[in-house]
Amino acid sequence: MLVTGGTKGLGRGLAEAFRDAGADVVVCARNAPDAALPDGVTFVPADLRDPAAAASVVDAVVSRCGRLDVAVNNAGGSPEADAATVSPRFVEKVVALNLLAPFYVAQRANAVMQQQDEGGVILNIGSLSGHRPSPGTAAYGAAKAGLASLTRSLAMEWAPKVRVNAVTVGYLETQDSLDHYGGVEGASAVGRAVPMGRLVRPADVAAACLWLATDAAAFVTGADLAVDGGGEPPTFLTARQG
Repeated sequence: MLVTGGTKGLGRGLAEAFRDAGADVVVCARNAPDAALPDGVTFVPADLRDPAAAASVVDAVVSRCGRLDVAVNNAGGSPEADAATVSPRFVEKVVALNLLAPFYVAQRANAVMQQQDEGGVILNIGSLSGHRPSPGTAAYGAAKAGLASLTRSLAMEWAPKVRVNAVTVGYLETQDSLDHYGGVEGASAVGRAVPMGRLVRPADVAAACLWLATDAAAFVTGADLAVDGGGEPPTFLTARQG
């Protein structure tokens, strides 16, 4: 199986969870991992914004494993930027990473999976930013909204051999996100605002992905599974309580 952006944070958590479930896992990223990957996880360098590189990564999985059963489009993200002044080049890179790269990977993965008797599963990691306004990361939010739409379209086009689903991740607990939230205290405050009382952990997302990849979800395709702890409280509630 393949996990893009699988060398750190959520991607590493997904790779480890699938490895623990018995999968042969290949991860990719633009840069080599900072820390050694666990046994059973192989790294392939790639910039998935390049269609040829995306296809090459899928081919590397098939070469190593003999097949491709699951592809997880996890690579993505964006620094904050003012939409009024951000450069066209910045916008192009953000959209390429968060929307075009998953398309390129999925396209090549589908070509492989359609030839397998058991087909395969493609999972796209989405974000709350794709479902509500995303001030400060407008291009990222737009790309993630596009990814949600892409998921539904590909699911319809590629059924019944290939199932395509999305997992929308809420406020995530990783080292990068802690920095984004302003440290441990800020992250705790954000977590308290979530109905379940904490941030989403990589293990929460991994459990959803593992289920979607199994026969237990054999009739689930085109879905967008929210792993967000209940979502964001409406602003009128927080304003009234404040």
